[in-house]
Amino acid sequence: MDSFPMTRSRRSDELVRLADQHLQHDLQPADRDALQAAARKVSMWTTIGSAVGVGLGLYTAFRLRSSRRAFFEVFRAKEKPTQVVFANGRTESIPDITPLLKPTTFGDFATYFFASAGGLFLGGELGFLGGAASGSRAITSEPERRKRIENAFRRFRADVLRKEADALDGDRNIIEKMF
Repeated sequence: MDSFPMTRSRRSDELVRLADQHLQHDLQPADRDALQAAARKVSMWTTIGSAVGVGLGLYTAFRLRSSRRAFFEVFRAKEKPTQVVFANGRTESIPDITPLLKPTTFGDFATYFFASAGGLFLGGELGFLGGAASGSRAITSEPERRKRIENAFRRFRADVLRKEADALDGDRNIIEKMF
């Protein structure tokens, strides 16, 4: 039953409530503020990285599209052979592939879509890594704060694992949960 997203909201609410309890009881207000500032840094860096990535992806797509169009114009303007004469005198005509090389609207759309999606992914991931590093430095700058946050996280994880173990011990139909 937990395989459906609708049924998982109860578990998510429990985890949020448990995390909030640990944030309120195990940490000082300055620690909570530092964690929120670090989360804002990660969010800001990810947003900026995503925006820059999409911009670079669109720029790359524009350049690729214009290069493809210029290549087609040069190919179309060049004089191309229309037939091949073999050594035994046989002549074969060469089909004109110019229409197959012509840039299409679908190709342009695909170029813009995939280049911007790739830029979004790459920029977002790099922004996330930069934000995580920056936020981590802000949290770990004070050794005492770092220790309090690590202890609070350890207690939270232990509580989550205890609740999960209790749920598994109390559940008689474990085969359904496994498959």
